[in-house]
Amino acid sequence: MMRSAAPGALLPLCLCLFLLTDLASGSFPRAQNVTWTSTNFKTVLMWEPKPSTDYSYTVEFSVIGQDRERNPHCIKTTETVCDLTSSLTELKATYLADILSEPPRGVTSDLIEFPHTRSERFCPYKDTDIGKPDFKIEESKDKRKITLYVKDPLTALFEGNRQLSIKDIFADELQYKVTYRKATSTGKKVQISKTSEIELTNLDRGESYCFNVQAFIPSRSISKQLGDLSLTQCSQNNNQSFLEVYSIGVIAGAIFLILAIVATVIAVTVVCCRRSRKAQRREKERVPLGAV
Repeated sequence: MMRSAAPGALLPLCLCLFLLTDLASGSFPRAQNVTWTSTNFKTVLMWEPKPSTDYSYTVEFSVIGQDRERNPHCIKTTETVCDLTSSLTELKATYLADILSEPPRGVTSDLIEFPHTRSERFCPYKDTDIGKPDFKIEESKDKRKITLYVKDPLTALFEGNRQLSIKDIFADELQYKVTYRKATSTGKKVQISKTSEIELTNLDRGESYCFNVQAFIPSRSISKQLGDLSLTQCSQNNNQSFLEVYSIGVIAGAIFLILAIVATVIAVTVVCCRRSRKAQRREKERVPLGAV
């Protein structure tokens, strides 16, 4: 009849097994600083550190509550970035990702479960950043209305061979925020538009105005409502005074140049006159007295 081992005898065995397991998992360091980076639905997962030759990384992702999937380009990779743009097909779903630390290709391990690090939750529709838009300025004939024609930023997504814009994705939820001011002032005004053709009226005639445009999606959380700010563009000022068009330095330089030219002409004229008079005197002196 076998006797059960005393509890004290099992303690060293358990400790030994724990140390062996810890050493095994310790040879595959966990990924750190796992972050989602996404702009215009171009979505990549990034982490640290760069692996040694002893291990690699595998990325698993899933919609919350569904089975995990793997991107074929991110299996036992030595990179620390995984492009999941084409994998996150359900734009309004919320995803999780796990970075597994595994043996490199061609190497086996006795571990049943590999060390892994889980990402934060990510929803492409709610969390992707929106890039800065481009726009054109058109001024009315009476100079009292300016129209901005905004080009919807393109995304990294395609429908067949057609590249989708943010308007294709957000539809009526997409708006644009315009911030504008007089070119000679710091006071700013804001206008929200539901279309990409934005009319600004009741402007001071002949004044130059400067504009910035950014996407605005009010259905999102406050920190994600606004896209990147566009480059500043200004309208022309058709009623600028002479001093506004040309600086005092330019005007002073022009006056100095004109005076220098006039002085040079006068000096050349005086020199020529003096030489002419001397020549006439010499001619008179050479004429014989009898010829007078």
